[in-house]
Amino acid sequence: MHISDGQHHESVLFISLDSCRYDTFKKAGLSVLRSIGPLHKAFSPSYFTYGSHAAFWMGFTPGVIGSQIPWLNPKAGKLFRMAYAGSAGDDRDGFSLQGENLIEGFRKLGYLTLGTGSVEWFDTGTPTGAVLSRNFDSFWYSGNTWSLKSQLAWIQAELINQTKNQPIFLFLNIGETHVPYWHQGANWEPWPSPCVPFGGSNCSRRESRRRQLLCLEWVDKCLVDLIKSFYNSTIIVCADHGDCWGEDGLWEHGISHKSTLTVPLLLRVRGKPI
Repeated sequence: MHISDGQHHESVLFISLDSCRYDTFKKAGLSVLRSIGPLHKAFSPSYFTYGSHAAFWMGFTPGVIGSQIPWLNPKAGKLFRMAYAGSAGDDRDGFSLQGENLIEGFRKLGYLTLGTGSVEWFDTGTPTGAVLSRNFDSFWYSGNTWSLKSQLAWIQAELINQTKNQPIFLFLNIGETHVPYWHQGANWEPWPSPCVPFGGSNCSRRESRRRQLLCLEWVDKCLVDLIKSFYNSTIIVCADHGDCWGEDGLWEHGISHKSTLTVPLLLRVRGKPI
């Protein structure tokens, strides 16, 4: 996987680890993702995929409570500053964008905008899914939550076919960390899920934790080439939300709770860890 030297510095890679809890990320052995920069405990703008990504597209990325450091706290300064969206902060060294969302904003700046999603909120064949994906030059919905290798193959093909030496905005929504917490080649079956809304006889905090952690470590190994190709560019990796695993009697997401709002955040801006 390769982007040319002329595309490197201003290109952007945005990865959302769907449903990944902060404590899962903190415990996992992750040599590739950890190389991006320090792990930050952040809070997402929403507790479900659509709400979080709609906010991301306006520059409201997960924020570290109490931090006055721009980008780590979007209130102090947004990495992606949309015109007319939110109060001004220290945005001088971020990306200043015009348009209805950051994807259109990057297109207006001459970027090639590519995206691929694995959960149904990105299904381009539905009116709701089309909202999050419509502004990309090219977008591919994988059809299930365990398609990372196919998504990476699609990205590779898109980058190979790119003939112009233009910067790239690349978005990747990863579903292996979403229920049922399964990846290709896993030694357990995807169903029944150990985490379902409202709980049930098959729900298990221990098994949910085990499976999500193993899925995240598998994802980490798959991302070697992609992270390397954007290493001198801007990389943001975060979860859109977490999951409840029995806390206060709650399971899964789509509910406002500390467990669904607390997420991992890593930033690397123009090759510099933040």
